[in-house]
Amino acid sequence: MPGPLAGIRVLELEAIGPAPFAGMLLADLGAEVLVIDRPSAADLGLTRERWYDVMMRGKRSVTLDLKANREPALELVARADVLIEGMRPGVMERLGLGPEEAFKRNPRLVYGRMTGWGQEGPLAPRAGHDINYIALAGVLNAFGRKGEPPVPPLNLVGDFGGGGMLLALGVLAALLEAGRSGKGQVVDAAMVDGAALLAAMFHGFLKAGLWSESRGENMLDTGAPWYDVYETKDGKYVSIGAIEARFYEELLSRLGLPAMPQHERSRWDEMRRVLAGTFKSKTRDEWCKVFEGSDACFAPVLSWSEARTHPHALSRNAFINIKNVEQPAPAPRFSRTPAQARSGAPERGQGGSEMLARWGFSRAEIEQMNARGLGMEE
Repeated sequence: MPGPLAGIRVLELEAIGPAPFAGMLLADLGAEVLVIDRPSAADLGLTRERWYDVMMRGKRSVTLDLKANREPALELVARADVLIEGMRPGVMERLGLGPEEAFKRNPRLVYGRMTGWGQEGPLAPRAGHDINYIALAGVLNAFGRKGEPPVPPLNLVGDFGGGGMLLALGVLAALLEAGRSGKGQVVDAAMVDGAALLAAMFHGFLKAGLWSESRGENMLDTGAPWYDVYETKDGKYVSIGAIEARFYEELLSRLGLPAMPQHERSRWDEMRRVLAGTFKSKTRDEWCKVFEGSDACFAPVLSWSEARTHPHALSRNAFINIKNVEQPAPAPRFSRTPAQARSGAPERGQGGSEMLARWGFSRAEIEQMNARGLGMEE
């Protein structure tokens, strides 16, 4: 069965990070995603090869020098349901491909814009990366242990959670609305906004006096000894998250420890020393056997390679292999129209003519667009 977005046409302009991640999510869900690539990877300052770029899976490609010729791109815009771009504010307008021009060709178009700082504001034209966006959003300050500097959580919070995933959500919402109104609109997805939004719960906790802005002093930021990671005898790690009383009691029982008051903060340092010493007495795999079938909120800390072979992941087919590249399977799961990664990353121009044909272009039109600079392979 095709995915839930089967038949939705998405035009994605080549970018890095969150924009292609959003395109991957839509492609996994069945959308027909066509990427307008630059003629050369060097044009984007990239040196990496395309074959292992997981975020390009399921897509097709054409190449075009947008500075030299915008008309083929506008013809694609006219046939698309969605456009995704990750340029700095103003770039698309200078190319003659901004929302105003796009809506002239396609009033129903959902125009998805992915930036770090948003389309307006004093920082909008400035460069930045994930670490900067989550820093300004107040999020980076919360990551790290007591008395230590903030720790960047890879680029998961800004680029992908607060960026690409937010853009995909916005695009889907705008598509639903366009189905009712017959009109498209701009989706302004900014990573600084998305990162802040991911922390919504903690703003409520702050107002209620349930959260400290000092790192490592709270329940979920390694402040609580029963919500943390511990080293094992073999130098590996395990995680525990025994927040609720019954899970905490189960944790102590499995560890063979006497009762200790869970929420008496004055004794947290002592409790941490006891837990650390206990976990150091066995290997990670030995602790996995101790906690098997337990509700103590325990899990081993696995590497990416280990995670792919864990029995739970195997039972759910949570990882797939495409052209010898192991990667996470599409999510979420659908009971009737399953998502699927249909192919690996295309080389530049690969599959473009096939996609144009699916979008209703005739052979003569495809050849004409190719002659005008739209590069594509059969």
